[in-house]
Amino acid sequence: MKSLIMGTAALALAAGMAFAQGQTIRMGTEGAYPPYNFINDAGEVDGFERELGDELCKRAELTCEWVKNDWDSIIPNLVSGNYDTIMAGMSITDERDQVIDFTQNYFPPTASAYVAASDGVDVLNGVVAAQTATIQAGHVAESGATLVEFATPEETIAAVRNGEADAVLADYDFLVPLVEESSGELMFVGEPVPLGGGIGMGLRESDGELRDRFDAIITEMKADGSLNTMLKKWFGEDTTTY
Repeated sequence: MKSLIMGTAALALAAGMAFAQGQTIRMGTEGAYPPYNFINDAGEVDGFERELGDELCKRAELTCEWVKNDWDSIIPNLVSGNYDTIMAGMSITDERDQVIDFTQNYFPPTASAYVAASDGVDVLNGVVAAQTATIQAGHVAESGATLVEFATPEETIAAVRNGEADAVLADYDFLVPLVEESSGELMFVGEPVPLGGGIGMGLRESDGELRDRFDAIITEMKADGSLNTMLKKWFGEDTTTY
């Protein structure tokens, strides 16, 4: 899944917080990566992670407040205290784990994929678009292809449509509905690329108590089948489940 590449650790909070029953937890998200998270017609955060996050807070007897933040500053703003968690299609990576902490994954590891406007595109030597500061961008940069980066996932797709890029590399589950709705204009090309360790909730390293509370509930939801139900609702019956 999507994975921000951080060069430095920025700010760090010295002490953790104790979150009491009923306390408001600020949940940071991008709001631009359907079906994981997006802004609906009412102007509210919606998607798989909104539903899951609300359920996690309900079971933890906490109140969720959702905060939208641009992807390229989503980790620094967590660390500096602008919100308490990140649920934003965020891949668990060793690099990110040096800066923040994670729960276990709530979306299993899956492959990224290439999408192009024509068959036969050379994804290893052509021009490939990816969202800035993602693990997909890092992969393209190391693959031998020419990387073009964009601030939002929508811009990466537009680059393929307008011929600015030969293909885009992104999360498979993000690309599936775009390909299906394109009436043949977009298609999968090349081989799938396994990246990341699944999607998890990001938290400050100082908030171990909150991490443990949410982690226990994710374990509970895997065991009782409710997480699989949500995954199938948002990603289809054929999606990878626990």
